[in-house]
Amino acid sequence: MALEPVVSAIKSVSHKTHLLQIHAHIIRTTLIQYPTVSLQFLSRVALSGPLQDASYSHRFFEQISHPLVSHYNTMIRACSMSDSPQKGFLLYRDMRRRGIAADPLSSSFALKSCIRFLYLLGGVQVHCNVFKDGHQWDTLLLTAVMDLYSQCQRGGDAYKVFGEMPQRDTVAWNVMISCCIRNNRTRDALSLFDVMQSSSYKCEPDDVTCLLLLQACAHLNALEFGEGIHGYLMERGYGGALNLSNALVFMYSRCGCLDKAYEVFKGTGNRSVVSWSAMISGLAMNGYGREAIEAFEEMLRIGIRPDDQTFTGVLSACSHSGMVDEGMSFFDRMSREFGITPNVHHYGCMIDLLGRAGLLDKAYQLIMSMVVKPDSTMWRTLLGACRIHGHVTLGERVIGHLIELKAQEAGDYVLLLNIYSSAGQWEKVAEVRKLMKDKAIQTTPGCSTIELKGVVHEFVVDDISHSRKREIYETLDEINKQLRIAGYVVELSSELHKMDDKEKGYVLSHHSEKLAVAFGVLATPPGTTLRVANNLRICVDCHNFLKLFSGVYNRDVILRDHNRFHHFMGGHCSCSDYW
Repeated sequence: MALEPVVSAIKSVSHKTHLLQIHAHIIRTTLIQYPTVSLQFLSRVALSGPLQDASYSHRFFEQISHPLVSHYNTMIRACSMSDSPQKGFLLYRDMRRRGIAADPLSSSFALKSCIRFLYLLGGVQVHCNVFKDGHQWDTLLLTAVMDLYSQCQRGGDAYKVFGEMPQRDTVAWNVMISCCIRNNRTRDALSLFDVMQSSSYKCEPDDVTCLLLLQACAHLNALEFGEGIHGYLMERGYGGALNLSNALVFMYSRCGCLDKAYEVFKGTGNRSVVSWSAMISGLAMNGYGREAIEAFEEMLRIGIRPDDQTFTGVLSACSHSGMVDEGMSFFDRMSREFGITPNVHHYGCMIDLLGRAGLLDKAYQLIMSMVVKPDSTMWRTLLGACRIHGHVTLGERVIGHLIELKAQEAGDYVLLLNIYSSAGQWEKVAEVRKLMKDKAIQTTPGCSTIELKGVVHEFVVDDISHSRKREIYETLDEINKQLRIAGYVVELSSELHKMDDKEKGYVLSHHSEKLAVAFGVLATPPGTTLRVANNLRICVDCHNFLKLFSGVYNRDVILRDHNRFHHFMGGHCSCSDYW
């Protein structure tokens, strides 16, 4: 029986009515039982294209009396890309139960299905079958296994699979780098860039590698390393890629190097809304609120329509710069003029804007009037504002809402401690500390990083782990001495524990930001700009310390804390003490 005319007709069909006629023909003539015909038809209706129809493809698949592994592969693949990835895993399981041997493609598509809905148990089952089927040498398949473990927060298992791979291509290295980033091992991600290129592996990073590492550099404030990646992608001819240009703008902005972010932005051809949003957000987080709004207006002028990310950046700019009226206006325009429904991020920016400005009751009313349910981040934003303005009653109420959401964290109790201690309510401080002890709540220690010559150095309060600790503390003592001569006085209210002033002064003098700066002074020539990242909000004492330090030592310090950037120059800060 001639199959070629039917296969050609299936390949060339472009209308659903013609497709249905072919379907009727191959059923009537039993051609549907010929794999060449049924597989071609199934591919047309299950995979991409105008004739794709998930429910129709499932009905057609069920009409095949004796499906082969290739039929199952087509269906599992289609499900892995659909809104019902669970069906892909169920088809894989059904195939095995029917005694049809899986090939590497079957397992790969089944793993992709499991990744889509983070089904770890199913993925582990597929991983076991990989060994049973003798496919443990397939690099692409093992890369998919790694990706599953990475996405399911099982970094250790992903590292183990990576270590057992007989050969590692660039895709495998990229998944490993992504796994490190996803599992909070960002510094390890940077080290893999050099390892993969070493003589032992000779694997060349590609554009995806660069994209991932730029994200890692942004997270770690690793400017020098990021500049190296920038140079690498320019050498390899990736410089024209829009997604990489956007990533560079984001990385330079997150590292506090706004001039280079703007340079990349200006050199980007065919800038998209993502490009403009990255630049607006970069200006916002670095304290250039007015400039962020000007960039937004310029974007509108040239005809680019803003999206929800753009408005997150604009509202953030208003918040960081204390522009309440402008923020309220943009929030209104977002839905009225552009038809964008505010999401939790937009509301969060508005709560931050009102809270920082001291309009706490108005911020609370906005939360209570929201159509969407407020999340824990929003309540924490308001709690932070209560700490800034010493609003004890509202702070207690906010903690109540967090408890209702079962979302309270150690940092929430620290903020409440701060509110109570600032108000001198030491009995309540003791109560909260007892509650934290009884519940075994561990606080996140303050941690600061500074990058020198491509190496990220990490410090915590009273750190003694660094190889140059003696020199660092001697340098810090000298800095403190010089600043006291210039008028520096320790801000004792920044220490929340009930202790005498001498003890408070000692504890505050060894905060992680100060240790990082002392190391920077020790390890770099005079006048070098110091770039520090901190995982918490900078305290008032460290802020005062760094302002004075920048003037006395004639050193710029660019510090990124949990909320924003602080550019300390000549005794002043870019935030104008509004943070």
